[in-house]
Amino acid sequence: MNKPKSKDSGGSIALNRRARHEYHIDERHEAGIALQGWEVKALRAGRLNFGDAYALIRNGELYLFGASITPLISASTHVLADDRRTRKLLLHREQIDKLIGAVERKGYTLVPLAMYWKGPHVKLELGLARGKQQHDKRASEKERDWQIEKQRTLRAHNPRA
Repeated sequence: MNKPKSKDSGGSIALNRRARHEYHIDERHEAGIALQGWEVKALRAGRLNFGDAYALIRNGELYLFGASITPLISASTHVLADDRRTRKLLLHREQIDKLIGAVERKGYTLVPLAMYWKGPHVKLELGLARGKQQHDKRASEKERDWQIEKQRTLRAHNPRA
Protein backbone atom coordinates (compact mmCIF):
# COMPACT_ATOMS: atom_id res chain seq x y z
CA MET A 1 0.00 0.00 0.00
CA ASN A 2 1.41 3.40 -0.96
CA LYS A 3 1.95 5.99 1.71
CA PRO A 4 0.34 9.36 0.89
CA LYS A 5 2.84 12.11 0.24
CA SER A 6 3.04 14.93 2.73
CA LYS A 7 2.41 18.43 1.49
CA ASP A 8 5.60 19.44 3.36
CA SER A 9 7.82 17.01 1.45
CA GLY A 10 10.03 19.70 -0.04
CA GLY A 11 10.18 23.13 -1.49
CA SER A 12 11.02 26.64 -0.61
CA ILE A 13 9.06 28.66 1.93
CA ALA A 14 10.87 31.97 1.31
CA LEU A 15 14.08 33.36 -0.19
CA ASN A 16 16.03 36.37 1.06
CA ARG A 17 16.91 38.05 -2.23
CA ARG A 18 18.07 41.18 -0.49
CA ALA A 19 20.86 39.26 1.26
CA ARG A 20 22.40 38.24 -2.06
CA HIS A 21 22.38 41.89 -3.13
CA GLU A 22 23.79 43.30 0.11
CA TYR A 23 26.43 40.67 0.97
CA HIS A 24 29.17 38.45 -0.46
CA ILE A 25 28.19 34.94 0.67
CA ASP A 26 31.28 32.87 1.49
CA GLU A 27 29.80 29.77 3.14
CA ARG A 28 26.35 28.27 3.53
CA HIS A 29 25.11 26.18 6.44
CA GLU A 30 21.85 24.33 6.98
CA ALA A 31 20.30 24.88 10.40
CA GLY A 32 17.18 23.61 12.05
CA ILE A 33 14.90 26.15 13.70
CA ALA A 34 12.87 25.81 16.91
CA LEU A 35 9.29 26.77 16.09
CA GLN A 36 5.96 26.70 17.85
CA GLY A 37 2.91 25.00 16.37
CA TRP A 38 1.19 28.17 15.18
CA GLU A 39 4.40 29.22 13.40
CA VAL A 40 4.53 25.99 11.40
CA LYS A 41 0.92 26.49 10.32
CA ALA A 42 1.68 30.07 9.29
CA LEU A 43 4.73 28.91 7.31
CA ARG A 44 2.56 26.45 5.41
CA ALA A 45 0.44 29.43 4.41
CA GLY A 46 3.59 31.32 3.31
CA ARG A 47 3.44 34.02 6.00
CA LEU A 48 7.16 34.71 6.41
CA ASN A 49 9.16 37.90 5.98
CA PHE A 50 12.86 37.87 6.80
CA GLY A 51 14.24 40.70 4.72
CA ASP A 52 15.64 42.37 7.85
CA ALA A 53 16.52 39.16 9.70
CA TYR A 54 19.95 38.25 11.01
CA ALA A 55 21.49 35.65 13.30
CA LEU A 56 23.43 36.40 16.47
CA ILE A 57 25.48 34.32 18.88
CA ARG A 58 24.46 34.54 22.54
CA ASN A 59 25.93 32.34 25.26
CA GLY A 60 27.41 29.96 22.71
CA GLU A 61 24.08 29.44 20.88
CA LEU A 62 22.68 30.85 17.65
CA TYR A 63 19.43 32.82 17.52
CA LEU A 64 17.42 34.30 14.64
CA PHE A 65 16.34 37.92 15.14
CA GLY A 66 14.02 40.07 13.06
CA ALA A 67 12.18 37.33 11.16
CA SER A 68 8.45 37.97 11.09
CA ILE A 69 6.02 35.05 10.93
CA THR A 70 2.53 36.53 10.82
CA PRO A 71 0.05 34.37 12.74
CA LEU A 72 -3.04 33.04 11.05
CA ILE A 73 -6.40 34.43 12.13
CA SER A 74 -7.51 30.90 12.94
CA ALA A 75 -4.56 30.33 15.32
CA SER A 76 -5.41 29.00 18.74
CA THR A 77 -6.85 31.54 21.16
CA HIS A 78 -4.91 30.30 24.20
CA VAL A 79 -1.53 30.99 22.55
CA LEU A 80 -0.09 34.49 22.65
CA ALA A 81 1.51 34.84 19.20
CA ASP A 82 4.56 37.12 18.96
CA ASP A 83 5.40 37.39 15.26
CA ARG A 84 8.94 38.79 15.77
CA ARG A 85 10.08 36.60 18.63
CA THR A 86 13.66 35.35 18.87
CA ARG A 87 13.97 31.80 17.52
CA LYS A 88 16.75 29.37 18.38
CA LEU A 89 18.77 27.86 15.53
CA LEU A 90 19.81 24.24 15.82
CA LEU A 91 23.31 23.23 14.70
CA HIS A 92 25.99 20.82 15.87
CA ARG A 93 28.47 22.18 18.43
CA GLU A 94 31.38 21.98 15.95
CA GLN A 95 29.46 24.05 13.42
CA ILE A 96 28.54 26.65 16.04
CA ASP A 97 32.16 26.90 17.19
CA LYS A 98 33.33 27.39 13.60
CA LEU A 99 30.74 30.15 13.04
CA ILE A 100 31.65 31.85 16.34
CA GLY A 101 35.29 31.96 15.23
CA ALA A 102 34.42 33.45 11.84
CA VAL A 103 32.08 36.07 13.28
CA GLU A 104 34.25 37.19 16.19
CA ARG A 105 37.72 36.96 14.64
CA LYS A 106 37.14 37.64 10.95
CA GLY A 107 34.21 40.07 11.16
CA TYR A 108 31.64 38.05 9.22
CA THR A 109 27.86 38.38 9.54
CA LEU A 110 25.33 35.54 9.74
CA VAL A 111 22.47 36.16 7.31
CA PRO A 112 19.45 33.92 6.63
CA LEU A 113 19.28 33.14 2.90
CA ALA A 114 16.32 30.78 2.56
CA MET A 115 13.79 28.83 4.56
CA TYR A 116 12.51 25.53 3.19
CA TRP A 117 10.91 22.19 4.02
CA LYS A 118 13.10 19.12 4.34
CA GLY A 119 10.70 16.29 4.93
CA PRO A 120 8.45 17.34 7.80
CA HIS A 121 11.11 19.72 9.21
CA VAL A 122 11.69 23.41 8.54
CA LYS A 123 15.30 24.25 7.70
CA LEU A 124 17.06 27.61 7.41
CA GLU A 125 19.95 28.22 5.03
CA LEU A 126 22.38 30.45 6.89
CA GLY A 127 25.09 32.35 5.04
CA LEU A 128 28.44 33.46 6.40
CA ALA A 129 28.66 36.84 4.69
CA ARG A 130 30.75 39.98 4.22
CA GLY A 131 29.07 43.28 3.40
CA LYS A 132 29.33 44.66 -0.12
CA GLN A 133 30.49 48.17 -0.87
CA GLN A 134 28.42 50.41 -3.15
CA HIS A 135 30.76 49.83 -6.12
CA ASP A 136 30.46 46.05 -5.64
CA LYS A 137 26.67 46.32 -5.85
CA ARG A 138 26.91 48.33 -9.07
CA ALA A 139 29.31 45.78 -10.55
CA SER A 140 26.90 42.95 -9.66
CA GLU A 141 24.00 44.76 -11.32
CA LYS A 142 26.11 45.47 -14.40
CA GLU A 143 27.13 41.80 -14.66
CA ARG A 144 23.52 40.63 -14.25
CA ASP A 145 22.29 43.08 -16.91
CA TRP A 146 25.06 41.92 -19.28
CA GLN A 147 24.07 38.26 -18.82
CA ILE A 148 20.43 39.10 -19.63
CA GLU A 149 21.40 41.10 -22.71
CA LYS A 150 23.74 38.31 -23.88
CA GLN A 151 20.91 35.76 -23.63
CA ARG A 152 18.57 38.03 -25.62
CA THR A 153 21.18 38.47 -28.34
CA LEU A 154 21.86 34.75 -28.58
CA ARG A 155 18.15 33.99 -28.85
CA ALA A 156 17.68 36.62 -31.56
CA HIS A 157 20.59 35.32 -33.69
CA ASN A 158 19.94 31.62 -33.21
CA PRO A 159 16.28 30.95 -33.94
CA ARG A 160 15.29 27.37 -33.35
CA ALA A 161 14.41 25.45 -36.48
